[in-house]
Amino acid sequence: MANAIVFAPGGYRYISAVFQYSGGVAAEPGFEIERARLAKPVPIADGFRLVEAHLKAIGRPSTAFAACELRSPAPFTDQGFVEFNRHYVQTLERWGIYKDEVNPVARTNVCPEHDKPPSSSLYAFSYTVPARSGLGSFIVAGGGEAPEGQGPYRNLIVRLGETSIDAMREKVRFVMAEMQRRLAALGFGWQDAISTQAYTVRDIGALVADEIVKHGAVPGGLEWHYCRPPIVDLEYEMDVRGAASEIVL
Repeated sequence: MANAIVFAPGGYRYISAVFQYSGGVAAEPGFEIERARLAKPVPIADGFRLVEAHLKAIGRPSTAFAACELRSPAPFTDQGFVEFNRHYVQTLERWGIYKDEVNPVARTNVCPEHDKPPSSSLYAFSYTVPARSGLGSFIVAGGGEAPEGQGPYRNLIVRLGETSIDAMREKVRFVMAEMQRRLAALGFGWQDAISTQAYTVRDIGALVADEIVKHGAVPGGLEWHYCRPPIVDLEYEMDVRGAASEIVL
């Protein structure tokens, strides 16, 4: 569990990453993670009100909020992404989660190629509840083919501007390695994944067997979302989940 930091008010640990999100979260002893997907995405402001109401209804504090999944209309520029995130973290700060540029909440934010939402919207969220199953649970945040927190994404993207099968192979390999690193930091491995998601509009069909399946990364199958990553010029993103339970609201 190297690099995992305990966020005691939430009952989970997290991987320190950037101000807008953590690299992933895992329930601490005595807790487990539940994921709630919305039947239909709603604008973020409405989504946050829904989160508050749901947590209150089940007797959990706002600090139990551990991860969220967003859907945005189109990829952001680097500057646009910073501006969006500065607004996003204000709610987390009000909830007593975000403080002094430290954000324990994991996140995936991707952009559907079809049926685009009119504005950035909440698709799903995860939170801790008292443990019932006795199983470890986690949410690994979405990550694309560029290191995070080292400067503008555009300067760091693997095979920038290339979408050939060889370029996509390198992108997939980079992201797979990062997902594995995050899993290990939380104390898990691919064998613990309940669901593994890929987000891209590029054809990765020829890569799935050798670059993903053969590595044991999809024990529950691969869920391919026809979405773009949230930053212009990123082409491939993944996240991994091991929630103890899932519901639809």
